[in-house]
Amino acid sequence: MNRKTLVLLPAVVGLLAPVLAACGGAGSGGDGGKAIVVGTTDQFVVTKDAPAPFDPAYAYDTGAWNVLRQTVQMLVHVPRGGGEPVPDAASSCSFTDKENESYRCKLRSGLKFADGSKLTAADVHYSIQRVLNIKDDNGPVALLDNIDTMETKGDDEIVFHLKTPDATFPYKLATPAAAIVQKDKYQPKKLRGGFEVDGSGPYTLKAEYKGDQVVKAVFSKNPHYKGDLKVNHDKVELRSFPDADSMGTELESGKIDMMTRSMSPEQIQKYSVTPPKNVNLVEMPGLEIRYLGFNTNDPSVKNKAVRQAMAAVVDRGALASKVYGATAEPLYSLIPTSIAGHTNSFFNKYGEPSKQKAAGILKAANIPTPVKLTLNYTGDHYGPGTAKEFSILRDQLNATGLFATTLKATDWPKYRPAQKAGEYAVYGLGWFPDFPDPDNYVAPFLGRDNFLNSPYSNVEVRNTLIPESRVAADRNQASKPFEKIQDIVANDVPVLPLWQGKQYVAARSDITGTEWALNSSADLQLWELGRGVK
Repeated sequence: MNRKTLVLLPAVVGLLAPVLAACGGAGSGGDGGKAIVVGTTDQFVVTKDAPAPFDPAYAYDTGAWNVLRQTVQMLVHVPRGGGEPVPDAASSCSFTDKENESYRCKLRSGLKFADGSKLTAADVHYSIQRVLNIKDDNGPVALLDNIDTMETKGDDEIVFHLKTPDATFPYKLATPAAAIVQKDKYQPKKLRGGFEVDGSGPYTLKAEYKGDQVVKAVFSKNPHYKGDLKVNHDKVELRSFPDADSMGTELESGKIDMMTRSMSPEQIQKYSVTPPKNVNLVEMPGLEIRYLGFNTNDPSVKNKAVRQAMAAVVDRGALASKVYGATAEPLYSLIPTSIAGHTNSFFNKYGEPSKQKAAGILKAANIPTPVKLTLNYTGDHYGPGTAKEFSILRDQLNATGLFATTLKATDWPKYRPAQKAGEYAVYGLGWFPDFPDPDNYVAPFLGRDNFLNSPYSNVEVRNTLIPESRVAADRNQASKPFEKIQDIVANDVPVLPLWQGKQYVAARSDITGTEWALNSSADLQLWELGRGVK
């Protein structure tokens, strides 16, 4: 690929080697055989607020994207070990100008959707324009909103003309936001409800569900797939579990072959020290972060002094160690420590947790104490440690006497729409990056049409620093604007970063490819799995 496209960040390279925590069997992946069964605690539900969980114009969470990545195809994809995107539906892609404003892709010959119908550049144009047209509040449209125009040349070439330079654009095309869908199955300005997915990816999907919730997603090898991925097994099942304990019981008994997000800290510790017979734990690079977000229009946190005082007293080290042990570490910026451009802006500004500093901030702003707050969190989306995490956060704040904090838990299908609607003054969320670049830890929170639907806006960040950061094809050259953005965030506190974590899978010893089952962005890569020899 043309070197003007985004290059792998050197700071990430060292993360990309998975670590086996227990010895396993050898053997090739092979194909055919009985289905490989993978467990997850992700829940896939259709509700009034979330009517189209698998529509690329709507889906914008890790669980749904992990379903879509198996079934839809993008022009490019990020290779298994990370790095710059490489062609998938495309045979070649590159920027055609020095400014990174024009990006051209040529499609592979003979592309077909899973039903055998022809796939052309017109389908690519239609699919991406559809996301832009629908512009769903919950969807990933912000990843594509820098597209000015698209032009197709024959059946096999498409050119994207961007509004402003963007060296990260190839990575955005590698996400399900840019999934290629069929015109006759996806209406141009209306979401496709339910659990059906039709694409040209490595697998087809048959969802089994009870009522409005998927219990099993069955992926079968797509005979028409033409792309860069090697499919190592004909059939894989993804089963949803209500909690990590029930998922672990099924793994240990051999009823499922692998389990992924979200394992509990206790399970990870157990499998690291005394793994059950024929079970391997694999530690993988992780770029997940957790943070508190704020509705900066809400009276309780509108004054940034309140948010600054919270930043001054939260003890991230205690929070991470008491809940997640060695699987998490404190985070003092939106950008993780392993991504180029990271600075410890929050630590630089606030230092060690200090009641005195927080009291001084509130006093200077004439804010009476204790400040009454509700910490909102979702108990069924990020794993079993979340409730304990928020209990500790509440206790840390209340122990100062400066805050009177209560907790409220809401299930994910209701939680996310309520957060987007501005119903929560303070709320907890996690972020699994769309791609491993500092831009993806900044623009989704601070840019236009941002992921949080946040009322916070900093003109310098939005109009100057973010565009400036996207000019450099060599991403190490983008550090200066990112450093300034991090300092602004630490001062204004529209979000409060808490910790960053590792990721793990546990699998039966006859399952191969587990070291590639997740990439650093937590993308599930089921095609890597195979069944070997115990």
